[in-house]
Amino acid sequence: MKNWRNFIPKALKTKDGSYTLYLTDLDETYHSRFGAVQESQHVFIKNGLDFVKKENLNILEIGLGTGLNVLLSIDFQEKNKYPQKIFLDSIEKYPLTFKLVQDLNYTSDTKQSKWFETIHNCQWNDYCEILKERFYLRKINMDLLDFNPDKKYDLIYFDAFAPDKQPEMWTKEIFTKLFENMNKNGVLVTFSAKGSVRRIMQSIGFKVYRIPGPPGKREMLRAIKV
Repeated sequence: MKNWRNFIPKALKTKDGSYTLYLTDLDETYHSRFGAVQESQHVFIKNGLDFVKKENLNILEIGLGTGLNVLLSIDFQEKNKYPQKIFLDSIEKYPLTFKLVQDLNYTSDTKQSKWFETIHNCQWNDYCEILKERFYLRKINMDLLDFNPDKKYDLIYFDAFAPDKQPEMWTKEIFTKLFENMNKNGVLVTFSAKGSVRRIMQSIGFKVYRIPGPPGKREMLRAIKV
């Protein structure tokens, strides 16, 4: 497995005006160059969070990264009556500093700016209440293979780097572990629609759907534990 700490990211403006981080050594970005915010909004919020209908929701995110998915999840939760409570666990082996991400143009007001700062500065491995009695974040600093969940999840944001850049994260072993730690009818969403990824998920027992992707990408995957 690559030591991602050796790669220094640089800010890169995407087509929707928001920024992502670019790893020059890998020629890889944290988000779509067609639009960082619109990609996360489409893949993880519209086709994940807004798709799963439960009053109380346990979410697992694979790859905290810049914190954008968490920020958009908080924003969704504040604006909607359901879910009543969200507990979001976000795994990140190689955390980014707040200094690196604070100017990525993800926030539109003081409230969102405060959320974003809290995401990056709250203590690791303990729950942090971000919306009173409604949204709780637990950042987990470890390798996914070493993670032993203390709950089962209703929704997984699978946001590792692309399969050709980080192949060790797109294996049968990884997806089996996730499948075993999901509730029945649990949902996994990812930006990738690669055939090999879809076939691995299907071999484990997921019902896999290819659905329209965000701008610049024809398809994405939604997998359900039936």
